[in-house]
Amino acid sequence: MAESSSGGTPNDSPACRRPALKKITGPEQLKETERLHANTNDLHLIMNELKDSQNTKEESTSLSNQYSAPDGLIDTQAGRKYWENAEASTDGMLGGIPTFQAYSHISRTDILGSRSFLAKLNIGVKSGRSTVKSAVDAGAGIGRITKDLLLSIAERVDVVEPIARFTEPLKGTKGVRNIFNVGLEDWQPIEGTKYDLIWTQWCLGHLTDEQVVKYLEVCKSHLTAGTGWIIVKENLSTGLDDMFDATDSSITRLDEKFRALFAQANLRLVRTDLQRVSPLQSSRRLLPVRMYALKPR
Repeated sequence: MAESSSGGTPNDSPACRRPALKKITGPEQLKETERLHANTNDLHLIMNELKDSQNTKEESTSLSNQYSAPDGLIDTQAGRKYWENAEASTDGMLGGIPTFQAYSHISRTDILGSRSFLAKLNIGVKSGRSTVKSAVDAGAGIGRITKDLLLSIAERVDVVEPIARFTEPLKGTKGVRNIFNVGLEDWQPIEGTKYDLIWTQWCLGHLTDEQVVKYLEVCKSHLTAGTGWIIVKENLSTGLDDMFDATDSSITRLDEKFRALFAQANLRLVRTDLQRVSPLQSSRRLLPVRMYALKPR
């Protein structure tokens, strides 16, 4: 297995992973959700309070702009620090340490949902479906998706993950080809490499809108012509706008925002499904998760 560090090292690349299972009721998100779910009258009151607290019209406008573009609040160093301190386990990848605990059982639900989504694209191991030659696990963490999903449907899997200690155990794993210890915004595939499937899950929240578009353009340029797929699986904002989470310095985007970013990257949306959840997950008030299947226009 070759190991690549193109585009940077773990010390100069922000961590492009995020707590997968975000609660609506976290300390920062509770405050944000209350604001975002307010009715029209409440929103007017909020804006009036903001204006009254500012000394100038310009300062008030600045806050309004910041609120409408939360990706400007992303601190890549803070995000990297969060993940450097996370436990290298399924709980650590899915829920975050120490904010959320004991979510590893949800991994099975997630993988089954992803497998079902790929089956609708005729990708899989059952009769009538096809496997792929080359895939990417982007923002791989400890390789949960690599091991539980991609290696069963792909001959070779490349891994992109900025935290080197997360990917160390993947070295020598059959089917794992290249390990890129860089952030998604710095990832450059080896020249001439083409992928049949690029899987990106629970990590775009650490990238600004501009970085997301550039990343998707890189993915697009390295897809197998005609048959390649880009899959994005992310949490969705339940408010009126994208939501910023200071815990790991990431944002949760609206469905409409994702679709706009895909269009900016000149990608067409072929299929999209919501991840099905169990009653237990619903009771924990987790954010909805949506899957998008994309191809170049």
